[in-house]
Amino acid sequence: MSMPFYVSPEQLMKDRADYARKGIARGRSVVVLAYDDGIAFATENPSRALHKVSEIYDRIAFAAVGKYNEFENLRVAGVRYADLRGYSYDRRDVTARGLANAYAQTLGTVFTTESKPLEVELVVAEVGDTPDSDQIYRLSYDGSVTDEQGFVVMGGQSERLREEIAGSWTPGMPLAAVLDLAVRVLGAPPEGADEDDRRVIPAAQLEVAVLDRTRPRRAFRRLTGPVLTELLGGQ
Repeated sequence: MSMPFYVSPEQLMKDRADYARKGIARGRSVVVLAYDDGIAFATENPSRALHKVSEIYDRIAFAAVGKYNEFENLRVAGVRYADLRGYSYDRRDVTARGLANAYAQTLGTVFTTESKPLEVELVVAEVGDTPDSDQIYRLSYDGSVTDEQGFVVMGGQSERLREEIAGSWTPGMPLAAVLDLAVRVLGAPPEGADEDDRRVIPAAQLEVAVLDRTRPRRAFRRLTGPVLTELLGGQ
């Protein structure tokens, strides 16, 4: 009689976590930075149709790294959640915290019950009336939620890029300054390479969006073409 194959729960969770982390690290990084009038999102993405950053609701945006089909399904589910809650109750009842909790339940359930975890990492951000009321939540593949302050880096060399941003970012920076910092960090050379290998990413290869607190109701806006080029100093 053959013995059944056994894997301890600890080893099973570790294998799932390693699998998800490797998949997420293969993608290009996304940088989220607070600035004086809102929250900015930037990533290297030459596609004009397959977005990593999207609007969810009036003052809420979504950014993701990992497998596109998986985080796109989550984005669509988030839009449906927001629309239904806003319609059933009030538009003010749709919050980034509520959406982050809904995503956390989905990610956590898949991680613990399915054979393959979702290879995604998410940011849900909401711009408030003042910088102190801005909310940025980072969600991992296992459903864990972190309330971030000021900036977030996901995917790729996230830990190293985060250290670089931490040394340069300060509260109240203008939009042009935070975008310049984001693009410089996204072009960082691979670990161990010379600083001279840092890439200059042209505006056409970038996906950039903002949650602008000065806009009425719908705060989300994509920055493209001449507007983005001018903000980046003509690069």
